[in-house]
Amino acid sequence: MTGRIGSAAALKVIERMGGVNSGEDALTGGFFGPGQVRTQNVSLELTEKSGSVQYPAVHVYCEKVVNDQKEKFRSFSGRVQMTIEVRYTQDRLDGLQDALEIYADAATQALNASRGDWGDGMSYNGAYEVSFGPAKHGGKNFVQVAKVTFEIQASRN
Repeated sequence: MTGRIGSAAALKVIERMGGVNSGEDALTGGFFGPGQVRTQNVSLELTEKSGSVQYPAVHVYCEKVVNDQKEKFRSFSGRVQMTIEVRYTQDRLDGLQDALEIYADAATQALNASRGDWGDGMSYNGAYEVSFGPAKHGGKNFVQVAKVTFEIQASRN
């Protein structure tokens, strides 16, 4: 049951990534294409080795499922912790963080626009946390990652 809830929540987030497309488009003049958004929790190094990565890359995945049993007669009633991980690369360190912040901001704008009932027993209250990792070697030369973490409330029989 918990794996299906995590996968279903990831698909709900991907549906809302259309908001990232339009928000990011307004901010940067581009958009996240189909090959750039994945529902995988995979390390940067593995995606680089696979050779099929397109930047900016967005990975949406479930980090944790907690059955709080808030609704006692449901088989699942709790929280699903989700992550939108945005990876950006360029050949120079100058401006790397600034560009990554634009893409992370686009993701948070999509979440802000998606508050409320998501259907299928899921809802989002609008809270999120953004963390930025250090720049590393990878991609075109340097790569940096931003993680947007948030919780979805879920209730299922």
